[in-house]
Amino acid sequence: MTSSVIGTSHDAWAGEAWAGAVYDGGPGSIAEARGFATEFLVDRHGFDPASETVGAVRLVVSELVTNACKYAHGPCAVDIERIPSGVEVTVWDSSTALPLARAADPGRVGQHGLEIVLALCEGFTVEREPVGKRVTVRVSCA
Repeated sequence: MTSSVIGTSHDAWAGEAWAGAVYDGGPGSIAEARGFATEFLVDRHGFDPASETVGAVRLVVSELVTNACKYAHGPCAVDIERIPSGVEVTVWDSSTALPLARAADPGRVGQHGLEIVLALCEGFTVEREPVGKRVTVRVSCA
């Protein structure tokens, strides 16, 4: 089950430049989070759906929510904010384990998500929270 501040009774929480959504970590969470990111960028901010920025943000959201669902085994939250230089994506999950980027290895099967995220972003931070962590990624507009 998901809850999004876009298109729900919680619209008061969503500003012009920011929106957030919460996901239960179930099988549909990843696709729903990608859709949420697309809706925010295309419908609210007029991005071309085929633009590099939309593609990069959708992939970042997909990889971060995949990691949250796979390793935190519970709910996660996604915040997306339009900033002057691009888009900032923050994903919160309940795991306190910090993500670890591995060295590139084309022979390794899987575990390339963080490697992909780092290749797409201009900035990457991880903050421990009282319950879990927040991963924030900044994607520049092309």
